[in-house]
Amino acid sequence: MQSFVDFINGIIWSPALVYLCLGAGLFYSINTRFVQVRHFTEMWRLLLSGKSSSKGISSFQALAVSLSGRVGTGNIAGVAAAIGFGGPGAVFWMWMVAFFGAATAYAESTLAQIYKEEDKDTGQFRGGPAYYIEKAMGQKWYAWIFAVATILACGVLLPGIQSNSIGNAVEMAFGSGDMVETAMGTFSFAKIFTGALICIVLAFIIFGGVKRIAQFTQFVVPFMALAYVILAFIIILLNITQVPAIFVMIIGDAFTPMAGFGAAIGWGVMRGVYSNEAGQGTGPHAAAAASVQHPVQQGLVQSFSVYIDTLLVCSATAFMILITGAYNVHGAEGMILQNLPADIAANSPAFTQMAIETTLPGIGKPFVAMALFFFSFTTILAYYYIAETNIAYIRRSFKISSAMFLLKVAMVAVVFYGSINTANLAWALGDVGVGLMAWLNIVGILIIFFLAKPTIVALKDYEEQQKQGVEEFTFNPVKLGIKNATYWEEKYLRKTGQAPTAEPEGKATELPST
Repeated sequence: MQSFVDFINGIIWSPALVYLCLGAGLFYSINTRFVQVRHFTEMWRLLLSGKSSSKGISSFQALAVSLSGRVGTGNIAGVAAAIGFGGPGAVFWMWMVAFFGAATAYAESTLAQIYKEEDKDTGQFRGGPAYYIEKAMGQKWYAWIFAVATILACGVLLPGIQSNSIGNAVEMAFGSGDMVETAMGTFSFAKIFTGALICIVLAFIIFGGVKRIAQFTQFVVPFMALAYVILAFIIILLNITQVPAIFVMIIGDAFTPMAGFGAAIGWGVMRGVYSNEAGQGTGPHAAAAASVQHPVQQGLVQSFSVYIDTLLVCSATAFMILITGAYNVHGAEGMILQNLPADIAANSPAFTQMAIETTLPGIGKPFVAMALFFFSFTTILAYYYIAETNIAYIRRSFKISSAMFLLKVAMVAVVFYGSINTANLAWALGDVGVGLMAWLNIVGILIIFFLAKPTIVALKDYEEQQKQGVEEFTFNPVKLGIKNATYWEEKYLRKTGQAPTAEPEGKATELPST
């Protein structure tokens, strides 16, 4: 099974996808004139000013739901794997995919807002790649492929990674306990107990709907991220004299890599995309659920979340590991660098736990176990919401009454199985899911750009209203030449009492040059 999944990953995560992720970010950075830099202060303002409604959640709640998907085991075990298989230089490529990926996140999240809908069954906002692929590209078959791939990835393949990391971290922190024989094999009591506890709490929350998910994550995500970063900052301060050398190591190894250039950039981009999700197509689902005055506003907020995930949380993990030397580097023909026992899996949270233990004995293992529980658990909640949204998309055409219930049951079962599974297989399956979604979504947003440039037109409109100093932004998609943005057309009609109209001939909105 492991060999087969690795073979599939070799095809999906070929150099083509690695460079597509970086290339798409660079492409949107240039065409938005580096929106992720120019509007940094506006991101902060929007983050703190939004409000929720009966149909949607606030910008901050949407950021929290999105961050709950971004900030997960990828920030702890994923960074360790990138260093373990790609060398310290992989961290540089994680930074690069985050910087350029922030522009990709802006594009996909703005598209999700432009083409969102009100769910007829719940009254809540729904949106994401399947919705904007259908409406902006006009290719429903392609949208269906994305929806099915996302249900498979977020409902089956990805949750196991998160619960697996929790189970491994708990076992390492508190011991395995007695071994228990089951029909699926022999497993430690610690993993079985942990898996059962996760499933009980998960079932309680996911049966409560997106509002309960948003309320839970808006409290937990900022708290857990702040606590983790503070601990990392303490460790960095205690070893502050080593920081310049670590920077030199990361930058130097990015271009003269210890594990080979292909390994460094490949693992850096792969784990970077897995962690911050820019271009993967998961973030837009939460972005579409937000109540905002203008689609660009949520695009900017979601762009900021990439910075939080990679440049802050992932960097905190990387510096802890590198400063303390708590890592090995694996090569194709054996160990390239060995600072820890060879049997420690790079795909597990062990590197991070041992890094903290080196500086703060007795704290590292239990703290990482606790952090992983919150990081990974909220990510599982985000995966559920994403899978649910894509089922809702399919139900627009086919009414499958029990689909949501089956998703909840299947996800609980997958999470339990993942908690007792092996780390390498869990990560390999997750990489298949991430890769499939990234291929479909990035190709989609690039095609949409060349068809109509909706994200660029919307950004120009938002910036013009900023210059005019308006107190309340409006969005008239018809005037901007954006078709099929039915929610915003109806909202404009309700607000003004006038049907949205296009610019008079000769006064059409000019598109910025690309």
